[in-house]
Amino acid sequence: MPPIAARDVAVIGAGAAGLVAARHLRREGHFVVVFERESQVGGTWIYTNKTEPDPIGVDPNRPVVHSSLYASLRTNLPREAMSLREYPFVAKKTGHRDPRRFPGHREVLEYLKDYATEFAIGELVRFDTEVSRVSQGENGKWEVRSIKRKEEEHHLDEAFDAVVVCTGHYTDPRIAQIPGADRWPGKQIHSHNYRTPEPFQDQVVVIIGSSASAVDISREIASVAKEVHIASWSTSNEEDQSLPGFTNIWLRPMVESANEDGSISFQHGFKISADIILHCTGYKYSFPFLDTKGIVTVDDNRVGPLYKHVFPPSLAPWLSFVGLPWKIAPFPQFEFQSEWIAGILSGRISLPSPDEMMKDVEAFYASLQASGVPKRYTHNMTGYQFEYNDWIATQCGSPKTEEWRKKMYSAASLGRKERPETYRDEWEDDDLVLQAYQDFTKQISFKGESY
Repeated sequence: MPPIAARDVAVIGAGAAGLVAARHLRREGHFVVVFERESQVGGTWIYTNKTEPDPIGVDPNRPVVHSSLYASLRTNLPREAMSLREYPFVAKKTGHRDPRRFPGHREVLEYLKDYATEFAIGELVRFDTEVSRVSQGENGKWEVRSIKRKEEEHHLDEAFDAVVVCTGHYTDPRIAQIPGADRWPGKQIHSHNYRTPEPFQDQVVVIIGSSASAVDISREIASVAKEVHIASWSTSNEEDQSLPGFTNIWLRPMVESANEDGSISFQHGFKISADIILHCTGYKYSFPFLDTKGIVTVDDNRVGPLYKHVFPPSLAPWLSFVGLPWKIAPFPQFEFQSEWIAGILSGRISLPSPDEMMKDVEAFYASLQASGVPKRYTHNMTGYQFEYNDWIATQCGSPKTEEWRKKMYSAASLGRKERPETYRDEWEDDDLVLQAYQDFTKQISFKGESY
């Protein structure tokens, strides 16, 4: 085994992924600088009522708001399942905290702040500092140019051995391509810019998409809107489908066109007059600061080529990404990926050769194509996140995912599908909760915490 080495590492972003990466990198002995454009840690979990002037987010020169939270958002996973393994997400009893099992977004931000405090990560973070360029110099070092947001005329250039990109993927809206939408006279907005239902008072709203955000937002808007029509590829029959328990929400097939007279045509010939189209259609990966001379690209929302969603083979291990996969329990996966990156940079863990990694990437892409999986779903880990996490755990010599966590994730997913109105407040997996807290108690002792 080669000698253990300490590297100078730049971490881009102080959201959950960046905090976890910084923690594991420093624990491995590396020297870490975290660049964060905001004035606090938390990333996408920092709520703001500000929205962008371009409500659908297609103007590349728009002032960007980096949070996509709506005011009422609660987690769609229980706190135990989304908890970091070495810092359990236990309910705190103080007055300003949210003790619910599926807490609101403010509680998650507080949890991340607690994590940063527990492991003294704040001292590694340069706040109000935006990275404008990352590129590899001729000497192999990574050159990072950063700008203090309040001093935009002054930039700082620094060299690092490695860069870990932790900027998330909930900022750059992905818009449904609807024929005629450019001539449709109504208002369009992406869920990135949705905060509260009041602007939808007495409106006829068409929601594009059926993801978790669409489920939550449609029900919230229905409390004030005249009608809500949810258009989804998964709704294919020609009959009207009202949503059980609601008198003003209908499930529709996908939109066929938006028309100049203000109407919306759905597949199978159904048509309505509408006021607003709300795109709950997800996000695009975007790394405007990253210059790899074309080695790493974003093609139809595939960031690649990446070995195991983390390393570009020809640049590994000096450039890596944490947090690209979706349809996962994100926080624990950040831990697996970060421990792997940290161990590889130190020389404690080995990677295959660049050629071997590239062959693995090509085989993965070929398997997706053979299975009919669209390129834009490359980082969708539905059905195999735990297999992936456990593979990384094996590389690191670390414990694999707890069985209760796997079962709890499945139980929550089933609850969202079968009981979308109540699953956050009614559940049937108390036995798994007991197992989780038994594990938490074994793993780490929390001062003043009540289990």
